[in-house]
Amino acid sequence: MAASRGGSSRTFIYLALGANFVVAITKFAAAAWTGSSAMFSEGVHTLADMGNEILLLYGLHRGAARPDREHPLGYGREVYFWSFAVALLVFALGAGVSLHEGIQRIQDPRPVENAVVSYVVLGLSALVEGYSWWFTLRGFKGDRGYARIFETIRRSKDPPAFIILLEDSAALLGLGIAFTGIYLSERLRLPVLDGVASILIGVALTMTAVLLGRETKSLLIGERADQHIVDSILQIAETMDGVAHANGVLTVHLAPQQIMVSLSLEFADELKTSQIEAKVAELERRGRLKHPSVTALFVKPQSPEGYKETLERRFGPSKSHIETPTILERS
Repeated sequence: MAASRGGSSRTFIYLALGANFVVAITKFAAAAWTGSSAMFSEGVHTLADMGNEILLLYGLHRGAARPDREHPLGYGREVYFWSFAVALLVFALGAGVSLHEGIQRIQDPRPVENAVVSYVVLGLSALVEGYSWWFTLRGFKGDRGYARIFETIRRSKDPPAFIILLEDSAALLGLGIAFTGIYLSERLRLPVLDGVASILIGVALTMTAVLLGRETKSLLIGERADQHIVDSILQIAETMDGVAHANGVLTVHLAPQQIMVSLSLEFADELKTSQIEAKVAELERRGRLKHPSVTALFVKPQSPEGYKETLERRFGPSKSHIETPTILERS
């Protein structure tokens, strides 16, 4: 499953990188030919997207590195770090250059030459970007409805996939703004509108960067696994012979398909140390068999009272339920 999901993310990235390479060349050529500020901003936007995609590929490559003595839990969070770096790059390079270019063009407005060239390039770019966007959207949403896309992004633990989706969405929006700005500047004979379009592209990129930054920062800090995984692991532990009580579980994503699990269990009093060790080994095997993304599983023998005290020390008396609202009782 992990490999499959990572492979899907790479497919999205490679497709977007190839599309953006073609689009960037045509946009910069059109900008040089027509002198359009909005077209130049679009070229910078696409160039920034290419840089982002290269960083995401590097993050996926680094995240797949095996654990070592310095990083015993592996390098999975490299994916989250480089995804956060991409969010910063969208703002610093894409949005910054677009805003700067737009302000300069407003201060020194010049008419767009050979606007037909811009229209052709924007139309072809929309076809290429649109295909990449549609392919990524269908792969990302899976069986979920389109109305739940933003919820899916918020819940996703796989930032490369939703970064490409948001990048492509911002690209299509930018193409629409550029087309409108160039058309109105020519139609109304107001060259200043070309600069306004460039600023609006920068604003769109800024909003995209803020959304990406918020989502990737949360993952970089450490998010818990989905509730169905938490409940499933508790259920596996609770149904094992020799486990008197499954107190609760703490989880954190180390990467999109790497989860660390810490279980608090009360074992039957009659079990010996060697038997407890065997139960822990069996629990690890069963947990990873059902959830291959569980790459590290730790078990702490503990009474329910001890577990409650641990939660209160960690979260405070009023928030001890934050991570593990489900505590199973053996009948």
